[in-house]
Amino acid sequence: MTYPVWELGFAGGGLLIALIGIFHVYIAHFAVGGGVFLALTEKKAIALNSPSLLEYTRKHALFFLLLTMVAGGVTGVGIWFTISLLQPAATSFLIHHFVFFWATEWVFFLAEIIVLLLYYYGFKKLDSQKHILLAWFYFLFAWASLFFISGIIDFMLTPGKWLQSKNLWDGFFNPSFWPSIFFRTFLALSIASIFGLVTASFKLKNEERVRMSRYYAKYIVFFTILTFLAGVWYYNILDQGLKNYIFKLTPYYKNILDWFFYLTPLIIIVSCFYFSRLNGSFQKTLSLIMLILGIIYIGSFEFLREGARKPFIIYDYMYSNGIKVQDLEEVNKTGILALNSYWLDKDRANNNLYLGKEIFKLECSSCHSRGGPLRDILKLTQKYDNPFGLVSQLTGQGKILKYMPPFSGTEREKKLLAEYIIYGLQKKEKEIGEKLELKPVELSLPPFAEDQSEYVLLAWNNLGMHCISDSWPYWVLLPPANDLFALVIKRGELPEVVTEGIEVVYEVEEGFRHPEEEVEFWQVAPKLFGKKLAPGEGLSGNRVVGKMKLEEETGIFGADLIPVVPYSKKGFNPYPQFTIKAVDKESGKILATTKVIAPTSTEMGCKNCHGGPWRKKEGAGISEETAQDVLRVHDRINNTTLLKEAKEGRPVLCQSCHPDPVLKAKGKPHLPNLPAAIHGWHANYLSGRGSEACFQCHPASLAGSTGCLRGIHAARGLDCTSCHGYLEDHALSLLRFEKSKGKAVEKLMLNLKPRKVDSLEKIKPREPWLNEPDCFTCHQNYEKPVKKEGFNAWTKNAQALYRHSFDESGVLPCIGCHGSPHAIYPAKNIYEQDLDNIQPLQYQKNRRAIGAGLNCKVCHLIDMEDEMHHVNMLRP
Repeated sequence: MTYPVWELGFAGGGLLIALIGIFHVYIAHFAVGGGVFLALTEKKAIALNSPSLLEYTRKHALFFLLLTMVAGGVTGVGIWFTISLLQPAATSFLIHHFVFFWATEWVFFLAEIIVLLLYYYGFKKLDSQKHILLAWFYFLFAWASLFFISGIIDFMLTPGKWLQSKNLWDGFFNPSFWPSIFFRTFLALSIASIFGLVTASFKLKNEERVRMSRYYAKYIVFFTILTFLAGVWYYNILDQGLKNYIFKLTPYYKNILDWFFYLTPLIIIVSCFYFSRLNGSFQKTLSLIMLILGIIYIGSFEFLREGARKPFIIYDYMYSNGIKVQDLEEVNKTGILALNSYWLDKDRANNNLYLGKEIFKLECSSCHSRGGPLRDILKLTQKYDNPFGLVSQLTGQGKILKYMPPFSGTEREKKLLAEYIIYGLQKKEKEIGEKLELKPVELSLPPFAEDQSEYVLLAWNNLGMHCISDSWPYWVLLPPANDLFALVIKRGELPEVVTEGIEVVYEVEEGFRHPEEEVEFWQVAPKLFGKKLAPGEGLSGNRVVGKMKLEEETGIFGADLIPVVPYSKKGFNPYPQFTIKAVDKESGKILATTKVIAPTSTEMGCKNCHGGPWRKKEGAGISEETAQDVLRVHDRINNTTLLKEAKEGRPVLCQSCHPDPVLKAKGKPHLPNLPAAIHGWHANYLSGRGSEACFQCHPASLAGSTGCLRGIHAARGLDCTSCHGYLEDHALSLLRFEKSKGKAVEKLMLNLKPRKVDSLEKIKPREPWLNEPDCFTCHQNYEKPVKKEGFNAWTKNAQALYRHSFDESGVLPCIGCHGSPHAIYPAKNIYEQDLDNIQPLQYQKNRRAIGAGLNCKVCHLIDMEDEMHHVNMLRP
């Protein structure tokens, strides 16, 4: 791309070319079809021996000459002038490649002018047969112009074999050539009939006006039907994927297609009025209405034709911003500014907003206006408050949704463009990265005396963090549903797991009992889950205060789907503490007490790309504005009506369509499961990033309000990518599993490139929540890690999962001694350093795993010599 760009601001986005082009095309089609009706009308006047009708034909010919030759000629020059400035690269290519076809068309156009002048000035000077023959010659030359122009115009939409052969004739006689020729020929005859109606209504009187109006109306009906049928042929030769994206998934063009369909019968119906006798003034008004319907009809077709080739100006060869498909990779390396440096202002080369504006001209101005009626960039980007979301949009542009070209340029240029749109056009203030002020949490350890306590009570949460989407009135991704577990051990030289004669109860700390957000969830739960919940009741019937149930096979007590949320009366707190007690059933005596946190957060960063503020000032929660945009985007892309349904009081549960193992939701079997769909989609927009890509949705960043990645692995420098891979890797592992089940996920996978391995085939498919990183990949024989990469080494079954695994004796669950995932001891919590280390501190006065460092006396009362739980455990 080596041309300066004419950026029109308000009139951008194709508005100027649309205004000039539609009028020119309307007149040009009139010029083609008009020759036929000049010949037929003159012949009819001679047959009827009607001097008045012959005079009408002469006046119509003068109107025809002035409109087609003057207005048509001026707008034709206007089109050339405009496209050469707005699309210089495409214009240059079309001129050079089809130069002889253009030359031939101009010869025919010159012949049109000469013959039309001879025809008009030949009235009363030439005999009738020769005069009528001139009209037919005019039509032949005009149709020949249409023939050559159609080949070039339709080449831009359907280049067909030319893309491989580069053969001139393959390009000209492209797949849409013949449908277009028939469509435009019939359309030209229909439009000429409409103009005939107008002149007949204004220039003829009485019976002649009625006769000629019916005459033209008959042809309008006939040729409009043929136009529509040719249009269906035209539509059907288009690529199916292209039709789906443009006409089904893009509301803008889908609406225009509807106009085209509705206008066809409307024009026919209005034409039928002329078969009855109409008074003069009404007929004049009706003819002008027909004229307007005609220009809307042809305008809708031209908008569809232009839209159908998005994101290209020449389909599959040159993008709408003038960059050739074959040059994209090179532009991404060198940068788009480097290709256009010769006309940049060197004095402002360090001004980011200036550079962003120039990138906008080169990348965006061919399709987007600034504040104008067509694809207004201000309206389309209004929701973005910071560059991150817009950079993500630019990263994913052209990957899954094909109606926009991929961004062309370097990562720096991508950021410059985003900053210009947000700070230069939207005039938004730059966000100041202030660290959130977190409210410290008080920590108190339950009592335990090594020489007196008879029981040890281990308790844990099976997830390092349970994320909640608190967008209850609109949609729910994950409801409040935390699982807590406990194991009661009677201490002794040979400790034993106690299950009989006791019960285990739990209660959340004061302030988390009935927050208003939880009440809001109860109100929408019947619509989401089909069951009515009493206030405070979770999906399984458990509450934030209750009794655990015993699993006889393992001896573990548990309470699932506890409806705790991270909002207390004191504010946001993603680490509510639960007090767990083992109680003697008979006496009511408390045998043991401990505490455990139930990590739960609403710090899901949907706002980063979907706009809107945080719901809570602490930097968490999904606001109404954000929740609505999520559904709005889903509706636009997937042709659903979820936002409308939500506003009508029918919020949506994502798992009602997408299967999800975590909620045991079957969903719709043909759709990808929810983790695959979400990660697969967003990986296309967040590609090329590290763990910060994960932080946009998961509350793992230490700069956020949760900091859920708080265990020993984080302290050793590992992050999300160490075990799960980069987002692209993680998504591809999930998508490959879905593909193996025969689900259509190819479009999500197409543009994702593995980063942890060198080929897609090397990524092992995994089922979410079942195939997870295996601890033994790094901790071979329970030793210190031999490597720090857990990606692609998945657990084989549910029993092998860390949260379900037991020691070698089959008695102790790994998670009970080592802590929850993402919070493995020793952990460091941003709200209180030892909030996750309560039990190690309670039982052994250090932060290490239970029993680590030769602390066997926590349960055994004596020092042990045998490694009964796992090898290599008896080390300092």
